[in-house]
Amino acid sequence: MQKIIETGSTQLSYNIYGKGFPVVLVHGFGEDGRIWKNQINYLQSNFQLIIPDLRESGQSTLNDELLSIESMADDVQQILDAENISQCILFGHSMGGYITLAFAEKYPGTLKAFGLVHSTAYADSEEKKEARKKSIDFIKEHTAFEFVKATIPNLFSEQFKANQKEQVDELIEQGKQFSKEALIAYYEAMIARPDRTAVLKNAAVPVFFFIGEEDKAVNPADAVSQTSLPSICSANIVSGIAHMGMLEAADELNHSMEAFLSFILS
Repeated sequence: MQKIIETGSTQLSYNIYGKGFPVVLVHGFGEDGRIWKNQINYLQSNFQLIIPDLRESGQSTLNDELLSIESMADDVQQILDAENISQCILFGHSMGGYITLAFAEKYPGTLKAFGLVHSTAYADSEEKKEARKKSIDFIKEHTAFEFVKATIPNLFSEQFKANQKEQVDELIEQGKQFSKEALIAYYEAMIARPDRTAVLKNAAVPVFFFIGEEDKAVNPADAVSQTSLPSICSANIVSGIAHMGMLEAADELNHSMEAFLSFILS
């Protein structure tokens, strides 16, 4: 079921599937909630899944206010408030993981657990910031879709690109929805975010990690090093995949998430 919240000059869109304990799945940069399709199909029989579309993705809209990782975490809280949900488990992919960490920092009492799927608590290094700024320059000079078309294939392993080209092409096609302004706003929000390793160190709830050994967007070694920070942690390091485990390793992610959720809720 799709729902829409009007918040000032912004429209927030989200979908709800299934019944049970609330589980929120937050997508990443250049995606919308459809990226979780395999997890929705697998998990909705036992959990209530809340799938937001971040601002300017899906049917959510962007306004003139400065977009930040923190403001997108507030958007998630607005959705939970609208649904009268006082506690949930939150998973975020890539940029969605940054939002998850910001949410855990600001609304810790709302979380029974949280998870990072191909994400990191580290702030951008200077090198990473420069790479993002070059991407912003490319977007300004070309079209948003040209950027999506050029970058999305790099998020997958070579094997997946060769064997599942139609899935890569489908994600590229979905990228037509994004404006230059939206992609630039996402990048600027990611550049500005602080280090949040303290959120992992101080987490009073279990934390889930899903890491691809061939990930070029999030350094796998950095992600692995962070698994030692939470007091209770489930770490899943998967060979043969890169940054898109929701598609590249759907069964592994589904089973890992189900096991983590069952552990938390048992």
